[in-house]
Amino acid sequence: MNLTSVKIIKDLLARHGFSFSKSLGQNFLINPAICPKIVSGGRHLTDIAPCGFEIGAGIGVLTKELAKTCKKVICVEIDRTLKPILDETLADCPNVEIVWGDVLKLDLQRLFAEKFDADAEIICCANLPYYITSPVIMRLLEERLPLKSITVMVQKEAAVRLCAPPGTRNCGAVSAAVRYYSEPKKLFDVSRGSFMPAPNVDSAVIRLDIYAEKRADVEDETLFFRIVRAAFSQRRKQLVNPVSAELKLSKETVKAALIACGLNPAARAEELTLEDFIGVFKELKP
Repeated sequence: MNLTSVKIIKDLLARHGFSFSKSLGQNFLINPAICPKIVSGGRHLTDIAPCGFEIGAGIGVLTKELAKTCKKVICVEIDRTLKPILDETLADCPNVEIVWGDVLKLDLQRLFAEKFDADAEIICCANLPYYITSPVIMRLLEERLPLKSITVMVQKEAAVRLCAPPGTRNCGAVSAAVRYYSEPKKLFDVSRGSFMPAPNVDSAVIRLDIYAEKRADVEDETLFFRIVRAAFSQRRKQLVNPVSAELKLSKETVKAALIACGLNPAARAEELTLEDFIGVFKELKP
């Protein structure tokens, strides 16, 4: 079954009485070139057949592509009305298992422990709904799941922001957080015409190569990210103001920390690199 054929998709959905949900941000891929490129991009770090973790099966087009190259595929899908469709489209994929639920609410540590072997090499590939892009990515990173990489389709504007290096105009708190946990890279753009129904914006595929170990120089990650989020909360202002307010420290103390790191005491958040933020954290930690 060609799951990128508009005629076949429409017939499939009509037979099962399926309607697209705007609230779930459902846009199914109809460009046959995209899914193989996503899976290929996600596999670059491993020579052996990995296991796949997918978020949002849709009608199974990316799922089937993962099933071709992965030993096992676990896919989390929130929309149970897709079950009869996936029972049909994935009938020839015995290595695929659908887990019904919300990826932002499931116990992912338990899920991975139950579904994957302890020594499995796991890649995450997904066509993410735009409205949950950042929460999902940060959940996967902060949980420190045994993932080699996360390769996801996101809104093009979000791709630029997520991959922006600290110290650049497009960088924000989420950019710094992504770079703290991984090495992000934009792989390729995807036009809005590649989807059914077509969204109002273009997309891009990014890959996050996850660092295997925690940073030894950040002993208190909670405090570190409080500083980063505070700094970017008023990005047009000097970061000394929101950081001092967040940590309940005097402005002079924060300025002294910036100076100790060789930074301008009047600096704004977008002017700092990740290493700069770590230096400021070290100066301000109790």
